[in-house]
Amino acid sequence: MPRDHLRHALFGVEGEASVRGQPRAAEGVRRAQPEPLIVSASYRSDVPAFHGPRFLSQLRAGFADVPNPYGSRPYRVSLEATDVDGFIFWTRNARPFREGLAAAGKRAPFVVQYTVTGYPETLERGVPPADHAIAEMRRIVGDFGPGTVVWRYDPVIWTSETDAAFHRQNFARLADALTGVTDEVTLSAATLYAKSRRNLKRHAPALAVDDPPDEEKRGLLGDLGAIAAARNMTATLCSQPHLLSDNLKPAKCVDAARLARIGGAAFRAKRKGNRPGCECAESRDIGRYDSCAHGCLYCYAVNDHEKVTLAV
Repeated sequence: MPRDHLRHALFGVEGEASVRGQPRAAEGVRRAQPEPLIVSASYRSDVPAFHGPRFLSQLRAGFADVPNPYGSRPYRVSLEATDVDGFIFWTRNARPFREGLAAAGKRAPFVVQYTVTGYPETLERGVPPADHAIAEMRRIVGDFGPGTVVWRYDPVIWTSETDAAFHRQNFARLADALTGVTDEVTLSAATLYAKSRRNLKRHAPALAVDDPPDEEKRGLLGDLGAIAAARNMTATLCSQPHLLSDNLKPAKCVDAARLARIGGAAFRAKRKGNRPGCECAESRDIGRYDSCAHGCLYCYAVNDHEKVTLAV
């Protein structure tokens, strides 16, 4: 049965949701979606790099039970084909996840948000080399088709080792290597949360970290956007409308339209961003904070790099 006909059979013309096909939630676990949604895996962690076996187990089970990061009871996200419009994967290393992508692609369309920054090891202690990541991005596009990978040069952080001149040269080098691989690159200026400043000070005490004025940020980000445009990439900016310029468009990291193009079928998706200025479609994230071992000192998703837990 075509997917849109199946959708009407399950949910009705008016979109009234039936939950008969969803797995029964365990006691104390609330069901997160009454109708199909995009599943994010994960902006809280790097599921492809570190948690692929768990994701495959969740796919086989048809659901993921996810701890609520805000302290209330866990929630259940159905991963059945009838309940998932698409997947968004966030990663710096998809090589261990080849089986996961193949399995996910049989269930719903997916997009890989692939971060490649080429920063010094001072900032990123356990990240694969950029050329390894670029090779994997090429492989994904070759296996699953154009549009399935979006490059993230994110966050743009100003330090004594990564000043504006560094970013212009580094970004151009990476953009040259990724020409023809992706049609979009997502940027953002680093937001230095208290945990980020603490980790930078603890693990890179000699590194000078700067938070320049918006005018300076806007200028560099615009320059990077121009570099991308010269290589037939659209540069987008994540959740920072005050830093937009002529060379930048608002990012939609959870992009329902891109998923629909890949899957060949449109679906309804509400815009429901995670913070002011976010243009993302509504999604449910199935990752967990403090479970990524890449060692990026600026990361918002790790409170203490010495206490990262992979066995989750």
